[in-house]
Amino acid sequence: MAVLFFLSILGVLLVNQVGYAATNDLSAVLEVQKYYRSLHILIMALVGFGFLMNFIKTYGRSAATATYLLVSIGIPLYMFINGFGIFGEAHTLEIDKFIFSEFATVSLLICAGAVLGRLKMPQYLLLGLLFIPPYMVNEWIVLGGGLGLIPQGSFVDTGGSIVIHAFGAFFGLGVLFTMTTKKEFDHAMPEDNVSEIFALLGSMVLWVFWPSFCAALVPEAQIPMVVLNVVMALCGATLSTYIATVLLRHKISVIDIANATLAGGVAIGSVCDHATNQTALMIGIFAGILSVVGFAVIQPKLEELLQKKDTCGVMYLHGLPGLFGGLSAMFVVSGMNVMAQIIGIFVSLAIALIAGFVSGKILVLSGRRIEPYIDEEELIEADS
Repeated sequence: MAVLFFLSILGVLLVNQVGYAATNDLSAVLEVQKYYRSLHILIMALVGFGFLMNFIKTYGRSAATATYLLVSIGIPLYMFINGFGIFGEAHTLEIDKFIFSEFATVSLLICAGAVLGRLKMPQYLLLGLLFIPPYMVNEWIVLGGGLGLIPQGSFVDTGGSIVIHAFGAFFGLGVLFTMTTKKEFDHAMPEDNVSEIFALLGSMVLWVFWPSFCAALVPEAQIPMVVLNVVMALCGATLSTYIATVLLRHKISVIDIANATLAGGVAIGSVCDHATNQTALMIGIFAGILSVVGFAVIQPKLEELLQKKDTCGVMYLHGLPGLFGGLSAMFVVSGMNVMAQIIGIFVSLAIALIAGFVSGKILVLSGRRIEPYIDEEELIEADS
């Protein structure tokens, strides 16, 4: 009830904030172009993530429902807080504010993937309320020059390898340390051919629209270069994923294909407007290999050691490739402020881990599921 009350108040305040300034013809055209790219990002968030997280056959309907809720809390909450200018100046253009809110929501979806199936449905909404403010604090510090730690504009992360992907993954890592019980760890996450096909569908949707994600706010003259670089990185990751999954598993793992093929898009984000096509291809190749090694080698050993479970393996699709992308900027971008890049990465990971851990402690107070990864615990059973 408290969550529903908050959402009602949020809706009223948000409506009162929204306004549209008059623009000339050229700026109107550019805003319309951004509008199209913003819709592509929305498709990624709802359809891409919604289907990608359908790989658990007993939790598919819940995963899709949770995706709806996370998107529906993330976007208005970001726009509401930004309207007050609490963390730096509010965005002047409504479409820019909307796109930044979508970025925050994508990061939220990444975070939720780490504990997918272990939260009750209202807790996904609570996770959104707990996630967006720390995300905006980090965005303000790292990208906006907040607290004077990093000169504004000196941190290179155009497509969000660090502030979106790595932040969401490490926030999720902090949450899962308090949201994984022994019962949840031992519980199987069953998959079948249909659930894996859904995951592949979600992956392909993300693959297709990833160039719009990275190019959403870059100057118009740079869009063709960014789009081609992202496609090259995705192609490189797809090819290296196929080779790596066969070498490490001796057969093709559909889960590797559905996830690690996207690692190129994650890693190229930081330098998508700086890299050459050849460099983008190489970044994608290495990111794909890193992701497959994460899923096939690191994940089972680390989970057994820590007795914690990363449901969607977000650390190996978004965390490690995102970190790799942020670090690659120091070798790709000439004349950049290396110290600012290092500080920005450190600050992002620190805020994400600490805020995630605290958020997990708060989520636990609202109870736990009886059985993880089961639709029927909260959803009406479909007629057979």
